[in-house]
Amino acid sequence: MVISFDIPDRILVAIGGNATHPEDIEGTSREQKIIAANTAKALLPLALLDNELVVTHGNGPVVGKILMRQALTSDTIAPMPLDICVGHSQGGIAYLLVQALENALREADSSRHAACLLTQVEVDEDDPAFDDPSKFIGTFYTEEEARRIEAEMGWRMKEDAGRGWRHVVPSPKPQHVCDISLVQVLARRGTIVIAGGGGGIPVVRGPKGVRRGVQAVIDKDLTSAHMANVLGIELLMILTAVPKVAVNFGQPDQRDLEQITMRELRALHAEGHFPPGSMGPKVDAALRFLEGGGERVIIAHLDEAMAALNGETGTHVLADDA
Repeated sequence: MVISFDIPDRILVAIGGNATHPEDIEGTSREQKIIAANTAKALLPLALLDNELVVTHGNGPVVGKILMRQALTSDTIAPMPLDICVGHSQGGIAYLLVQALENALREADSSRHAACLLTQVEVDEDDPAFDDPSKFIGTFYTEEEARRIEAEMGWRMKEDAGRGWRHVVPSPKPQHVCDISLVQVLARRGTIVIAGGGGGIPVVRGPKGVRRGVQAVIDKDLTSAHMANVLGIELLMILTAVPKVAVNFGQPDQRDLEQITMRELRALHAEGHFPPGSMGPKVDAALRFLEGGGERVIIAHLDEAMAALNGETGTHVLADDA
């Protein structure tokens, strides 16, 4: 497979939470530094291009562990609300990524800089998601463990695409990325901008523009699509833990998708091929980005970022008029 496209000058890369914090690690600081270094190694070829590069990242596994840590120590330390937990995860993950990216760039004799912007994202206070929690965060549990956690902690637990049971929280849709102009200014100066981590810190806007945090985790891919549209970016790359989008995933007749139009992808989505707990949000984000004026979406494995950009792998979703 080789798909021929020009490499655009402006790219937004969205890194999945499970790609930056795999399920099979304990989550120690040492492990997270190693993973950040590997992520930087995968992104380095993109960072060495003469481009505008914005990076977002997921936080589902990390923010879930922050909540669990709080629950286990709540008798001695006052817990933080979920919006502050999102802020903690956003800052911690971005710190490791900024440091790892700049270290990789220096080793490659590049003077390019990376920077993190702590990002608030406005949502609608009346979004129906607040009444129907659906965003999976944290680690996987057996059904028995999940039922016990529900009883002990009052968390809502659901089965996640046949992989186990996880904590679910409200996930309202992003409406506005606060200070998006700062992302634009830094990117135009050549800085690699890490922003919108974990979908952004969820806030609602009141009279006179006064904001306050709300208890939710915004989907990182939807925020990424929104950011890319507002910034006028042509290409959205969603990098995850699988090499391509597939229909009949995990079945004997599984079929990987290489190049597909928005219309074709929407039809497959309507047939139920992309579950909400796995590929569904990424497909939703791809469609939203293209509907908003984007030109192309690549969904690929994090370790194959440059190969996917060169058209050698990944799933490439095109606008219908492309």
